[in-house]
Amino acid sequence: MNEQNPVTVTLLHTNDLHSDLEAAARIAAYVKDVRRSVSGDRLLLVDCGDHMDRARLETEGTKGEVNRAILEATGYEAVAVGNNEGLTFTRPELDALYRDVPFPVLCANLAARPDGNPEWLRPVTVVRKGGVRFGLVGLTAPFSMFYEPLGWRVDDPFAAARDAVERLKPQCDVIVVLSHLGLSSDERLAREVPGIDLILGSHTHHLLERPVRVGSTYICAAGKSGRYIGHLEIDCLPGGGVSDIRGGCVLLDGRPEDPEILRIIGEARERARLAMGRPVTKLEVPLELRLHRESPLSVLLAIALRQATGAQIGLTNNGQLLAGLPAGTVTWETLHAICPSPINPALITIRGKQLRQALEESLLPEYYGMKFQGFGFRGVALGGLSFDGMEVVADLRQPPRYRLVDVRIGGEPLDDGREYTVGTLDMFTFGVGYKALKEGQVIRYLLPEFIRDVLAKALGDPAAVRSALRPRWRLYDETFDQ
Repeated sequence: MNEQNPVTVTLLHTNDLHSDLEAAARIAAYVKDVRRSVSGDRLLLVDCGDHMDRARLETEGTKGEVNRAILEATGYEAVAVGNNEGLTFTRPELDALYRDVPFPVLCANLAARPDGNPEWLRPVTVVRKGGVRFGLVGLTAPFSMFYEPLGWRVDDPFAAARDAVERLKPQCDVIVVLSHLGLSSDERLAREVPGIDLILGSHTHHLLERPVRVGSTYICAAGKSGRYIGHLEIDCLPGGGVSDIRGGCVLLDGRPEDPEILRIIGEARERARLAMGRPVTKLEVPLELRLHRESPLSVLLAIALRQATGAQIGLTNNGQLLAGLPAGTVTWETLHAICPSPINPALITIRGKQLRQALEESLLPEYYGMKFQGFGFRGVALGGLSFDGMEVVADLRQPPRYRLVDVRIGGEPLDDGREYTVGTLDMFTFGVGYKALKEGQVIRYLLPEFIRDVLAKALGDPAAVRSALRPRWRLYDETFDQ
């Protein structure tokens, strides 16, 4: 680096693409445009995690290989581990995906157990641009109850950041954290860990159109789904640090898509359809789905959750499923299309009072019609509740929240003070949708199974299918929208 003048380096960053592969094609085209005016020695391109999302057919059917191919073709030089990478793929799947990967995969607070980290995973890396030594640190959200069953140990990200910064200081001029922690954690990181010049954020899908400064640290983030790309000009000081960061996020809507990336997507789609065309089962009867009311397919998912967890009750929201199934052959592609969410089964205990509250809420339009995103949910609206192991009678002529006439579990009346075991969705334990369910105590999460995996098993069980045709709700004066 010149002893007098700062060196300007262009840094491009993305995050939370969630397998919006057409957006990845626009990103690649934008990067190519930038490369026409900025030399490779002055350009750094990184991703902050959740590039992959198994709700996308091409990602699911290629086990993420389409995402790796896009990252390589676009020219990324480092990527962080997001929860969609670390928690929706098993360790063997990640080992296969990242074998001989040409860019470092970064996470300083994740470690494999018991045999140590694979070669592809690094806590930090150093990249030299224009004579400037950039120290890159990866951090991911510490979901220990999910990582541990998959064979990982996840550590406190703030302690890991301090250790990484101390290690990098003697050998780097600029320290950049690729954070998959969320905005509030990034702000805390800036306040509590000295020595970080720049935090590139993600996970909470926040958009910072211009860099925000907290103390001496700049924080940036590019939203979600590839609508924006972060484009920064960093003036690097002689002797280390930065004097200025200019730029922000560039909107990519309406921009052209890179033909090479479109070719990669098209090839992956064909491979995925071939791989997922194998049959799950053959249904003798159709399984209907209604969003706002109990229907056979949602009941079958509740049966599957109860069987998988060994609980007294199986419970799901109807909105997890996007369509019913006709009679005939069900393939894995069809099952993925109607149940794309990367959600895991969970076993919880919950008191009868909270269970009663959730059942009352499921009769209200503000709940069954609720629309939201995130927490693994890939549906349109929450939908009502369906269940197994429980029978409910409700009178819709009564005032809201006072409509339950009779609730029985295993033939016995619901006891508000008693604890019941419920096989349900990990999403509810985060306080999303029917918030009364968050009051339950988590016994365990079932990993690596997704809810579509347990549904597949139930689809192949004729007794379970027959049972799903029998209603568990009995409603009087059905005036609400079906």
